[in-house]
Amino acid sequence: VQLQASGGGLVQPGGSLKLSCKASGTTFRFDGNEWYRQAPGKQRELVATINGDGTTYYIDVVKDRFTISRDWRTNTMTLQMNSLKPEDTAVYYCYVRRWGTDYWGKGTLVTVSS
Repeated sequence: VQLQASGGGLVQPGGSLKLSCKASGTTFRFDGNEWYRQAPGKQRELVATINGDGTTYYIDVVKDRFTISRDWRTNTMTLQMNSLKPEDTAVYYCYVRRWGTDYWGKGTLVTVSS
């Protein structure tokens, strides 16, 4: 299983970014598809989850601003981030758990600054 994350960058407060995570060796039809982030000096934290049945979960601080989804055609999981705040600045990682093993994509840096 390999995950390739992309889409990070520099954006002003209030702006939007869309992160993508393309998978090989698995699909996003199973449970346990997630985005995490790690801000400077802080522990990595769960941001959002999408399960095999399409149900989603968000941490409170991103609820109503971020949307997690998946595209069967391209085998990609995305995180649409709107109304970005400086405190959203972090390295974002996509993650799946398959057959008892954790798989992480390389992080993509999101910087929210004016």
